[in-house]
Amino acid sequence: MVSKKPKKQRLERHSASLKERKNFVKSHLSRELRKELGVRNITVRKGDTLRVLAGEHKKHSGKALSIERKKARIFIEGLKVKKSDGTEKPLGINASNLLVVDIDRSDEKRFRKKLKKGKNAVSEKQAVQKAKKETVQAGKAQAKKAE
Repeated sequence: MVSKKPKKQRLERHSASLKERKNFVKSHLSRELRKELGVRNITVRKGDTLRVLAGEHKKHSGKALSIERKKARIFIEGLKVKKSDGTEKPLGINASNLLVVDIDRSDEKRFRKKLKKGKNAVSEKQAVQKAKKETVQAGKAQAKKAE
């Protein structure tokens, strides 16, 4: 947000594209996941396990059923609202009131980290291969010294 004026901030948020709204459905990670992934927050996806931090349903946890970027709401299994006619509908919660406890690890692309930025960027897979190569070479060097 560029402006300090609330009116302009609301307008910016309201007129944001769906691609920009991706940032509205980011949520903080638990301490264990922070250490594992090396990031503070992550975009919530279907299948992630979440815990509600604030509101009427505080401490409730469940998997994300769906994410609605247009309204910046995340629907969690087990959270429903009773309508006046007696039917139930899923309750949408803002991502700022959620904590990601566990993530869906089925998509490999989600966890590719760039270890270096810029022209010489190296993916995590390449870094692991390079490290394996170096350990093999170090082992060979020690074997030669032992002879």
